[in-house]
Amino acid sequence: MKATKSKTSPKKITESDSTKLKELFVDGLKDIYWAEKNLAKALTKMAKNTTSEELKAAFEQHTTETEEHAARVEEIFELIGEKAQAKKCAAMEGLIEEANEILSSTDKGTMVRDCGLIMAAQKVEHYEMASYGTLRNIARTLGHNDVADMLQLTLDQEGETDHKLTELAEAYVNEEASVE
Repeated sequence: MKATKSKTSPKKITESDSTKLKELFVDGLKDIYWAEKNLAKALTKMAKNTTSEELKAAFEQHTTETEEHAARVEEIFELIGEKAQAKKCAAMEGLIEEANEILSSTDKGTMVRDCGLIMAAQKVEHYEMASYGTLRNIARTLGHNDVADMLQLTLDQEGETDHKLTELAEAYVNEEASVE
């Protein structure tokens, strides 16, 4: 779908637009807050079910970062004058279920399982990156540059995790999985 340029100047944000956008922003924060809290539990389970010690360490490190991300979202709620509240995130629930299906459909102690867990984790990372990037942009539009900076920090960390998972897959996991 090709975006078309408007021939009129951009519309100024009115107070009612700002209220609606803030509601959307807060809803997005509630969603990602639920996602982070539930992802921490899922990552712990994934770490316990890996074959590769390096992948296990990556999942354990990301569990710690995920807990920090949830705490950062709590801080953002406070900065914008809202109560930290989670709203069930259907997307993350589905991604976690997909990871559980990989665990149940692959053999314990195999690199095929590790390959599948990397795939599941990278889907999670891409969802989180999309969420944090959008929330950062909305925060900027609302004039919350301090919040936007905090969201950017989380976005950067999610990108680093995704990159680390790609490196593990390319370094040996996929190759070893291909000969099992």
